[in-house]
Amino acid sequence: MEYVLEANNIVKKYKKNLVLSNLNLHIEKGAIYGLIGKNGAGKTTLMRVICGLQKTTNGTYTIYKISSESSKIIEARKRMGAIIESPSIYLDMTAEENLKIQYKILGISNYKSIYDILKLVGLAETGKKKVKTFSLGMKQRLGIAIALAGNHDFLILDEPINGLDPEGIIEIRELILKLNKEKNITFLISSHYLDELSKIATNYGFLNNGQIIKEITSKELEKNCKRIVEINVNNVEECTKYLKNEKIDFEVITDKLINIYDKVNISELVVGLSNKNCVINDFHEKEETLEEYYINLIGGNNNV
Repeated sequence: MEYVLEANNIVKKYKKNLVLSNLNLHIEKGAIYGLIGKNGAGKTTLMRVICGLQKTTNGTYTIYKISSESSKIIEARKRMGAIIESPSIYLDMTAEENLKIQYKILGISNYKSIYDILKLVGLAETGKKKVKTFSLGMKQRLGIAIALAGNHDFLILDEPINGLDPEGIIEIRELILKLNKEKNITFLISSHYLDELSKIATNYGFLNNGQIIKEITSKELEKNCKRIVEINVNNVEECTKYLKNEKIDFEVITDKLINIYDKVNISELVVGLSNKNCVINDFHEKEETLEEYYINLIGGNNNV
């Protein structure tokens, strides 16, 4: 498995304030990694550390297998683009002029690829229009365009849809998916909009008290969050035998409760179990959202 980014026991302190505490993280190449955590959990600090804007107090990380302790880490970061807190754009310039400034900063003298980047983010037709007249969504797309300058294949986005209207949110979502699918760009994205994040993320890292307390793929999460049929039965043993024989995915919760994770016909299930001397006393369906999963993971609403 190829990792674009690995963090190994990262510690970050500001005087006596411990922000990151032995944090470990793994981002696979080609992933859209959703970083989830409440305000003050350390998301932005982690991103700033990875981008080299802040130093770790302890611990290391690797970018494309190059250690943060190596002098070559600067070269590895040249493959990264980032928007942390807000895009760095010049409002009195056009989109093209903003990209030319970024090219100069990166030492790129050939501007031929600028049009391709603007086309990629849907801003190729903005012409001489000043950025100050752009919508918030257009400004955010320009920020992503600037982050792409230099042929970057790993983008770090801190709250990319914060403050956007529904149309702007859809635009950014579609752009991220397009870049990931067509350009194989890896993303590290933090967001408070968990419902929206669940529509694009392939992997998740849940950050709490300065630590990644769980990493999980979207497929693994789907199993945890999809619709569940909870049944209350009088004979768990016979019920489990029947479910195994029918190849139905289930989990025994207590000596009476069983969670079924596959789609089932309740009427057929009742008849099938009754033939095995097992009675369903009660049942109900439930579906856990990403937000509910996160809240339960960190210990309930009191911790949010």
